[in-house]
Amino acid sequence: MNTGVARVAMLDVIRGVAVMGILIMNIVAFAMPEAAYMNPASFGSHGAVDYGVWAVNFVLVDGKMRGLFSFLFGASMLLVIERAEAKGENPLRVHYARMFWLLLFGLAHLYFIWWGDILHHYALVGALAYAFRKMPPHQLVIAGLILIGLETALIFTLMRGMSHSQALVAAHHADAATLQQYRNYVESFGQPDAAYLAHDVAVHRGGYAMVFADRLPVAMRTPIQTLPFVGMETLAYMLLGMACFKTGMLSGAWPRALYRRWLAIGFGIGIPAYVVLLVLQVRGGFDPYWVALGGVTLSTPFRPLMIIGWACLIILLARPGGALTARIGATGRMAFSNYLGTSLICSTLFYGYGGGLYGQLSRAELYIVVAAVWVLMLLWSKPWLDHFRYGPFEWLWRSLARGKLQPMRGAATD
Repeated sequence: MNTGVARVAMLDVIRGVAVMGILIMNIVAFAMPEAAYMNPASFGSHGAVDYGVWAVNFVLVDGKMRGLFSFLFGASMLLVIERAEAKGENPLRVHYARMFWLLLFGLAHLYFIWWGDILHHYALVGALAYAFRKMPPHQLVIAGLILIGLETALIFTLMRGMSHSQALVAAHHADAATLQQYRNYVESFGQPDAAYLAHDVAVHRGGYAMVFADRLPVAMRTPIQTLPFVGMETLAYMLLGMACFKTGMLSGAWPRALYRRWLAIGFGIGIPAYVVLLVLQVRGGFDPYWVALGGVTLSTPFRPLMIIGWACLIILLARPGGALTARIGATGRMAFSNYLGTSLICSTLFYGYGGGLYGQLSRAELYIVVAAVWVLMLLWSKPWLDHFRYGPFEWLWRSLARGKLQPMRGAATD
């Protein structure tokens, strides 16, 4: 198979696992106050089962599925560029048209549906990633590792500010600005007070206008704040994804022994490291400083190893021609539609203008919803692609980026 032009089926399978796996973490952000995403002690954990769910997710899932999705974004970007070149199209125009419309999709998602959108961020970082497309794999890996190192150093700098503000608050020497800064840390990583949590729950159980009004001020700042904070890490993953694609790793072209070796390296180093970081947070009493240190800062350099381990595991377990593999591949081929569809389902289910379940389920109970959404993804994606060339949002994105309606009828082929 010419991986530069034809669709690589294994990419769809990995992407399918990634888009399903992202919901494992995102479900907490849909259903609970923001701090619960990072800190299980802040909300929704009532016993050992809830904390056990958090522990498994922290070690195996948190950041890994997002990273895997970013790897796939970089690989798919190369695939689109190479396909455009093979057709005699202008790859720069094709790429930036896609990023422009992805940015608009992402901003609409961010402002009107859910605060946790990642699409606008991918569009902005993807615009930068285009400059690296010609690099050989070893240079892409070096650039990616440098970016991860810089990201880690940046977060360490922010952690110093957090530690300083926490010390001033504890010593009762904090001014108003420092107090507000510390409250922001607590609301993101710590255990906010009962009044803050009650207000957050009340807002999200309200009508659409109330939820929108609460979300909009934060959403307006999100693109500017997200890019410098996690942009280097996202770009690093895209570059590593390009490198993995160019070497044939993500297309399943490596010998199985090599996948087993990198699975052992990735999980053999990554899992013990994450267990140590988990213990660090528990022993720190889920204090915001220790949660941020263990959950964000020190985990950054180990995350790529876990992502590579996951990619290798998926490739080793995938059965070409198998019924489940085909359904997961279809889910991945329609990842854009499934990602946005998940937001529409979950925001409607949890927010007050729909089911109003926000804040009512424990952390463990949320995974009943996750399983149900996974079933929907697997059930609808393949039948849809048996009759249509693209998922609905993929078709809309492609039509807008190309400036004309694309053919829709007919089974997916490329």
